[in-house]
Amino acid sequence: MKLKPKILKKLESIVGDDDISTDPAELYIYGSDASVHQAMPWVIVRPRTIKEVQEIMRCANTELIPVIPRGGGSGTSGHAVPIDGGIIMDLKQMNRIIEIKPQDLLCKVEPGVTMDDLNRALEPYDLWYPTPPESGRVATVGGTIANNGSGVKAVKYGAARDYVMGMKVVLANGDLVTLGSASKGEASGYQLHRLMVGSEGTLGIIVEVTMSLRRIPKFAAMGIAKFNKLEDAGEAISGMVSSEVTPSTLELIDDIGIIALNKTLNMKLPEVEAIVIFECDGRTKEIVNSDIEVLKQICEHHNAFGIEVSTDPKEMTRIYTGRKKLFAALSRYKEGFACTSLADDMAVPNSKVAECARKIHEIGERHNVIMNAYGHCGAGILHTKILMDPTKKEQWEDAKCAVDELYDYVKSVGGTTSGEHGIAISKAPSWKKEKADSLGMMGAVKKALDPNNILNPHKLMDAPDDWVTATNLRYPVRT
Repeated sequence: MKLKPKILKKLESIVGDDDISTDPAELYIYGSDASVHQAMPWVIVRPRTIKEVQEIMRCANTELIPVIPRGGGSGTSGHAVPIDGGIIMDLKQMNRIIEIKPQDLLCKVEPGVTMDDLNRALEPYDLWYPTPPESGRVATVGGTIANNGSGVKAVKYGAARDYVMGMKVVLANGDLVTLGSASKGEASGYQLHRLMVGSEGTLGIIVEVTMSLRRIPKFAAMGIAKFNKLEDAGEAISGMVSSEVTPSTLELIDDIGIIALNKTLNMKLPEVEAIVIFECDGRTKEIVNSDIEVLKQICEHHNAFGIEVSTDPKEMTRIYTGRKKLFAALSRYKEGFACTSLADDMAVPNSKVAECARKIHEIGERHNVIMNAYGHCGAGILHTKILMDPTKKEQWEDAKCAVDELYDYVKSVGGTTSGEHGIAISKAPSWKKEKADSLGMMGAVKKALDPNNILNPHKLMDAPDDWVTATNLRYPVRT
């Protein structure tokens, strides 16, 4: 479907000729993100000001046109995929860092600032946002907040919701509201700015954010422990999380991930069943070294061997860079197989990390796909990617069965569907099962703020029940 010429002209008058596009090639690109989904939008607009966002929303609300806010397009579950077409609102041009206030440990930024650019701007002030996602080179502030994203530092520094103090939001009808404040203490009323975090663009357009910051730690040290059994690695992680030391990073990579990284990036990681990467940071070298020693002893208690500790920034950066590229590297694990993000960021209680890691492997084998276990296990977040031949229709049915079984297990042990990537389309069926008794409340909130259902429709509780057929797939599937 195409927009009526008068509406296209109206949108053009709002953002200008250079910031609107109906070019088929661009529409195709904007029709997908890092997920398996694809659907064509009708038009792309790139506002530069809050006023332009308001005018676009007023036009869309009057004409009942869907609006899908988009940041870097790094969502893994179809967050920015326009199921009904409509307007893609690309917010990357709203990328100003408005204010940095070191004395208050906060900053005010527009939603299109990437997480890496934000931290580069904060560094001269000895400040940082400590928990950006691994995709921080492209992931924006707005997208990270809309999905309550986090990264490898989540075990110590939490997720986006822990840093959002306030925000300005344009509602579906074009009204601008200011939520929260620039003060740490705020006791009264509903915490509506927190409601926006994790709402995946379904309740409003975030156009300005006030974020709290941390001082950059002066010292850090990293350890890598090798394990011949995946379960031992999981038990070591559980032991470290429940110890008196809080690591700043606690990551698991299984043998599939190790082989993929060595094959793709020549990382020269030890080819054992699992490695655990742990890091501590702090104000003094003595405290950091003491904390590392505690974690090292816990690993050894769980049969780790060959533990290497480094304080060399170059070596630590090399390991983190490899970890960041694991998602892409997994597509090189087996010829003809693609790495897909499906059940990719479940979270389980600390005591279930080891069991869940093994379950992931077992379920993959049972359903004829390859599944690996890695992730920010210190925060209970386990990633898995499904490696399969995406051109075979039966592989999608296998993947669907694997996803269902894995999430049924996660739910049975008190876990949750998404620890940091969000729900959108791919994970919605399992998430709706998990949240069955609160979907009505969420629907009522959505109805109150977006009565015409134009903001990122068919996501979260309104997503289709079958993610395989919800949209076109980004892969040519043989029937």
